[in-house]
Amino acid sequence: MKILKLSITLILMTLLSKTNPITAQKKADADFVYQVDQFADLRILRYNVPGFKELTPKQKEMVYYLYEAALCGRDIYYDQNYKYNLAVRKTIENIVATYKGDKNSSDYKKFMTYAKRFWFSNGIHHHYSNDKIIPECSKEYFTQLLKGSDEKGFPSLHTSMDGKALPFADEITNIIYNPYIAAKKVNLDSKQDLITSSACNFYEGVTQKEVLDFYNAQTKEGDKQPVMIGLNSKLVKENGKLVEKKWMVGGMYSAAIEKIVYWLEKASVVAENDKQKEALDKMIKFYKTGNLKDFDDYNIAWVKDVESVVDNVNGYIEVYDDPLGKKGSYEGIVSIKDMEASKRIEAIGNNAQWFEDHSSIMDKHKKKNVKGIKAKVINVVVECGDAAPSTPIGINLPNNEWIREAHGSKSVNLGNVVDAYGKAGAAGVIDEFYLSDAVKDRVRKYADLADRLHTDMHEVIGHASGQINDGVGQPHETLKNYASCLEEARADLVALYYLMDQKLVDIGVMPSLDYGKAAYDEYITKNMMVQLSRIKPGDNLEEAHMRNRQLIDKWVIEKGAKEKVVEQIKKDGKTYFVINDYMKLRVLFGDLLREIQRIKSEGDYKAGHDLVENYGVIVDKDLHKEVLERYNKLNIAPYMGFIQPKLTPVMDGAKIVDVVIEYPMDFVEQMMEYGKKYSYLPVEN
Repeated sequence: MKILKLSITLILMTLLSKTNPITAQKKADADFVYQVDQFADLRILRYNVPGFKELTPKQKEMVYYLYEAALCGRDIYYDQNYKYNLAVRKTIENIVATYKGDKNSSDYKKFMTYAKRFWFSNGIHHHYSNDKIIPECSKEYFTQLLKGSDEKGFPSLHTSMDGKALPFADEITNIIYNPYIAAKKVNLDSKQDLITSSACNFYEGVTQKEVLDFYNAQTKEGDKQPVMIGLNSKLVKENGKLVEKKWMVGGMYSAAIEKIVYWLEKASVVAENDKQKEALDKMIKFYKTGNLKDFDDYNIAWVKDVESVVDNVNGYIEVYDDPLGKKGSYEGIVSIKDMEASKRIEAIGNNAQWFEDHSSIMDKHKKKNVKGIKAKVINVVVECGDAAPSTPIGINLPNNEWIREAHGSKSVNLGNVVDAYGKAGAAGVIDEFYLSDAVKDRVRKYADLADRLHTDMHEVIGHASGQINDGVGQPHETLKNYASCLEEARADLVALYYLMDQKLVDIGVMPSLDYGKAAYDEYITKNMMVQLSRIKPGDNLEEAHMRNRQLIDKWVIEKGAKEKVVEQIKKDGKTYFVINDYMKLRVLFGDLLREIQRIKSEGDYKAGHDLVENYGVIVDKDLHKEVLERYNKLNIAPYMGFIQPKLTPVMDGAKIVDVVIEYPMDFVEQMMEYGKKYSYLPVEN
């Protein structure tokens, strides 16, 4: 009953604090528990939602409808990640709910660790490494769990081995335990067929060549307003022909999408203004038609809505889970604007043209007229799908390049998420991986704001900068499986280049260049060393962000080696990376930015391939071993994700008069609740 107790506490605090709300809020923030669980390599956190209580009843009603719409798409992301994820999830949920055996045994606790890892990753593959997660409890014990649970609650499967139908226990344990089945969700090894070697559920029965030929045939040369071909469909082979199964009302995932549309239509009725209503209506239209031109129309309308306090991202957005970077993963994010914190990020957005003009990229690749970059800090109310439990800290949308150039983009920093990460931070990492006391002190004092500024600039002026040469296609077409990594590197480099620029001090967003130095200290050490704690011994880097960060660090260290701009030092048997010249490092960041922008602008696949493969993929095995030994001693799980707040409407008959927000403490309880309430899709066979 932890949720109920927390709710009563919050209600009492609200009633007792009417005379001094500021004092009460500070006390509530101080008492807020951020970390509630740790297992395997994961920590479960919570985030607070400042400003929610100050919303009008109509705004709260709007937030509630969007909250429901976001969560109704939860099944979609599970299924996109792997075709049998829903079967595994329903199996896990049934065991947790109905198993009659000993739930205090070490084996059952190992099973529960697997269950929580599965929920955290939205499937059987690790959310970051993409490797298949194998339970620590034995296959035989898992079979006992199946026998000791209500058999009526298990899904129906029809898989086979060697042409023979399997009993359910054999089917599900084979899916979960066989290391050769669906070994990798997203495989980016350029030496293999990226489609047949990836387990993600965007393609079936097709090869990489067939996929590329199919979509290349749809590309119109010279089209200045191209849609993101293939974004909202699964490509399969039926009767020898390639067929797209679109994710839309009446198509694939219809049962869940109909629920999403139901709640979006209710939200449209209580929209804050006409522009917000127009964006919602166009989103609804896209879900009903499946037409990607309608999706572009929605994105254009969404970018124009800059007045609303409440905002919403819902749909098939990021393409990281597709090895070819075409298919959009479902995500839902509902947020409210943080008025005070937005002043910082707005100052950066208001100077976007100055940053573009003074960038290190070639003049011919600069935008002459940067279109409206709308920047703000938001406080997240709920996240789902690709955005949860592991969440981004910044967003820049839309992703379609021509829309960004012609209509602008929205850039946001997820303020309360960033704050929660900071509050639950791991101080021991600073002492362990930085060499000098001066650097340690600087990181402690300045890194929090420096990190926020890096995120602000990455999203606001990073993703929005530069332009593609006439006649060059979309990056995911020209740079293929390297597009995401190179784009993230480009945005990071824009931020890094300006973090040591006096301009940030002059416009009042950064007190001094010491913050920039702290950002550089962190970027080199975290990405050359600390991030290696996230991967298994012997592995190389697969995830786009991890690749981009190592790519940047290794490149600048190599290019600055002669002058020892960044020096690798060994002391007392431990490795450290020390920056000797921050301004020369800035120049190197600018040089690499110029080259990556050229690669993107010209669609230079070979140069992009060489840059990523030579600098972003291969891990120094000896350094990795050392990092794991040092990091493991800290007893800090390297990955973090969140339990979501819970919204409950207060009704007066059929009318919503208020919405109560609660902050659940139990991750398992929330996952089980979601499994019951938002399970709309059938198990795929």
